[in-house]
Amino acid sequence: MTERLGAKVAGLTVLGLLVLLGAAWLGLYLYAGDRAPRNARVEGVDVAGLTPGQAEERVRDGLAGRLTQPVALTYGDGRTRSVDPAAAGLDVDYPASVEEARGGSGFGLRRVWEVVTGGGDHHAEITVDQRRMQATLDDLDAGIGAAPVEGTVAFREGRAVPVLSKPGFVVDRSATQALLERQFLRGGSRMIPTATREPEVSDAAVNRAYEEFAKPAMSAPVTLVLGGQRVVAPPRLFGMGLSMAVQDGRLVPRVDGELVLEALAPVMRTVGSEPEDARFVVRNGRPRVVPAKVGVQVDPQQVEDGFARVAVLTGAKRRLVVTGKGVQPAFTTADAQALRITQRVSRFTTDFPYAEYRNINLPRAAELIDGTLLRPGQIFSLNGIVGERTKANGFTEGYVVSDGIFKKDLGGGVSQIATTTFNAMFFAGLEDVEHKPHSVYIDRYPEGREATVAWPSVDLKFTNDTPYGVLVRASVRKATPSRQGAATVSMYSTKRWKVTSSSGPRTSFRQPQVRYLQTDDCEEFSGTQGFSVDVFRTFRDLNSGKVAKKEKFHTDYIAGDTVRCGAPPKPRRG
Repeated sequence: MTERLGAKVAGLTVLGLLVLLGAAWLGLYLYAGDRAPRNARVEGVDVAGLTPGQAEERVRDGLAGRLTQPVALTYGDGRTRSVDPAAAGLDVDYPASVEEARGGSGFGLRRVWEVVTGGGDHHAEITVDQRRMQATLDDLDAGIGAAPVEGTVAFREGRAVPVLSKPGFVVDRSATQALLERQFLRGGSRMIPTATREPEVSDAAVNRAYEEFAKPAMSAPVTLVLGGQRVVAPPRLFGMGLSMAVQDGRLVPRVDGELVLEALAPVMRTVGSEPEDARFVVRNGRPRVVPAKVGVQVDPQQVEDGFARVAVLTGAKRRLVVTGKGVQPAFTTADAQALRITQRVSRFTTDFPYAEYRNINLPRAAELIDGTLLRPGQIFSLNGIVGERTKANGFTEGYVVSDGIFKKDLGGGVSQIATTTFNAMFFAGLEDVEHKPHSVYIDRYPEGREATVAWPSVDLKFTNDTPYGVLVRASVRKATPSRQGAATVSMYSTKRWKVTSSSGPRTSFRQPQVRYLQTDDCEEFSGTQGFSVDVFRTFRDLNSGKVAKKEKFHTDYIAGDTVRCGAPPKPRRG
């Protein structure tokens, strides 16, 4: 009976204590409500007694000025770096920071403890944008400039040189991120945490690569054999294409076949051959095709596949046989034959008087034009082929027509070649695209059938509007003081038309004026009459002779003024 009474009293006592504890717990809850403890702070910002919403607003205002303050970091050599928190992806989680200062939500044991003790200062909860953070760490790491040096074997001037590894220093990324998170909102300067990074290649691996490959490879020449032809490749040359590559911590030979062959170019003249395009020559007045040639070249891949193997051998075994590969020409024999250039379809010659500048400029222009090949639809451009008339391009100063008078300029006389080419095109029956007659008539040219050129604005252009190719040949016989020179342009193709030329009468005559020039480059000149003329090009069928079409070329020549050097005569007084 007594024992039962004692147990009942003990039970009531425990129950009473639980009731009292619950009442105290409830009292504390009712006392604190949802407000922060009396001493609660976030990074020094007082949030005591505030609701979560009020506390979050207080923290935002209190930390606003500290969010943009850069974090100062220093390298070991004394250099400093300022890190922009926003650029590094650092920010504050305000709700989580307030929640931490309040001791959590609801009324758990931690919340009760914060209320009883009054709370304290808490760090803000930091969020990190990892994409921005990693970019910032990359930038900091680049500033160290002490990356590890991987060991290798260098090939220099015919020798193999071992290069031992060196450890490097890199940014300790996790420690540096933690440091940036800690110093965010706090300021101050800290040393960037670094870590030693060991190279992948050990010194033992370097020495093994040197002894097993590099040293024997560079000990003697290697002979390349192609089609029975031999070339001895010295180490000072082929070494330019050798290197070592890291593979699973080991150094393995790497052969750059193209670089080896490029380096061996001085001694490779007897091995292989370059492809040769088909071309046209004129023999006994008829065009003929010189067949194309397939080139034979050493295949860089075969060098890469076999060079390292034979380079470590000795004596006569240091020999690499390659089969080579055929290289097709860009313009084949079949391509040339398909153009059906079988006969001369036009030829025109103009004469010119002796002048040393003509003996320079005309042959140079003809040399550049000679051998021009026009495929069907292609446009001939004299400026495009001859280029700017400069001293570097082989031209000298001569006379040109400018504003109706003759003046000196580079390339003077080239219009003789333009006129000759225009007439060859005219009688070949090709399509005129652009030509400009001289402003004044020059009596050694056919009237209405001539052309002038000037760089870069005035050009001679025509189109090969036939289904055949057109080969242009040009030559110049130089003039002498006792004999005129001659410029000749011929065109070869398959003849389509019989082309003839006829001219109408001269009309609209213009008389020259007298000009007095007082410039240093004045050249006296006797004036020429100006006029207009029509020239007709008639196309006739080769078999029937019937007219297929007729074209008109109209030309207006201005008068060439008489030039007198000096002041004009004073008018007579009456």
